[in-house]
Amino acid sequence: MNNPAILLLIGTAVLAVTAVLLWPQSGLWARWQQARHMTDRARREDALKHIYKCQQNGRRPTVESIAGALQINTHAATELLADLQASHLVQIGGGSPTLTPTGLESALHIIRAHRLWEHYLAEQTGFAEAEWHSLAEWQEHQLTPEAANALAARLGHPTHDPHGDPIPTAEGSYVRHGGTPLNELPLNSTGRIVHLEDEPEAVYAQLVAEGLHPGQVVRLIESSPTRIRFWSNGDEHLLAPLVASNISVLLVQSDDAVETAVPQPEHGTRLSELPLGETAEVIRISPNCRGAERRRFMDLGILPGTAVTAEMRSPSGEPTAYRIRDAIIALRSNQANHIYVKTT
Repeated sequence: MNNPAILLLIGTAVLAVTAVLLWPQSGLWARWQQARHMTDRARREDALKHIYKCQQNGRRPTVESIAGALQINTHAATELLADLQASHLVQIGGGSPTLTPTGLESALHIIRAHRLWEHYLAEQTGFAEAEWHSLAEWQEHQLTPEAANALAARLGHPTHDPHGDPIPTAEGSYVRHGGTPLNELPLNSTGRIVHLEDEPEAVYAQLVAEGLHPGQVVRLIESSPTRIRFWSNGDEHLLAPLVASNISVLLVQSDDAVETAVPQPEHGTRLSELPLGETAEVIRISPNCRGAERRRFMDLGILPGTAVTAEMRSPSGEPTAYRIRDAIIALRSNQANHIYVKTT
């Protein structure tokens, strides 16, 4: 056991293990500490964001609502509130927390970072719409105010995110969308979607599946305690009132708006519905197709007036091969749904 070679080997192994565990910044201990700090900061910022949203929507934030929003127990939520109060970010009055000026500034920064990042994902990347919110939830805690300012400048200082939520400026001001829930639209009247609520995720996923987006025109044709039925973009939609309440609209009077909501021959059909062997002419690309995917369509020559032929379909049903400008291009149904055509 006194063999110098063995002792040297053991000593080297001990040093290596110690370095892996305790090396400054990159050791496992340092990484664990950084991750824990990041988790604690994210929880604090998420709590501030929750309190702000409650205040904006006329709701009273509570320990229970914070615990539910952050998916922690009430004991942890109570400790979190005590920490925020000690940091002068919230004050407790009447059993309910409110934001201090410093807390309000922090909450607005997180909300601004989140919505700017969603705008970036929508316009500059190919991520699916259903992924924008969860990706921004993570990234919002990484952006410093300086980085958020740089991102806003790169995006052209947008005032609203892809869902229609207002993006606060660096000074904390913002432009409200001014919409009311679709359920409150008068029967047989027309409105323009100005906001889609992206929480809870399950409800938002249903709105995405319906192909709805801000800027779209809707015409309400039925409203009852059990269902909301409306026309939009030439299609009929049927939603539960709870889901429809997540759609905010502005009342519009224009006859042109009515025509864009109800079915019209010139609106065409989705490319995914074109039978094999038939040729059609591209009318438009849906406004809901954004960012990298829209640019890809345009680069492929999918523009108004372009002839498209459905050539063949995979045995599994996906994708379908289309002949576009003497090239064969494969598109999945969810991609072809963005392209509207009329038969030639």
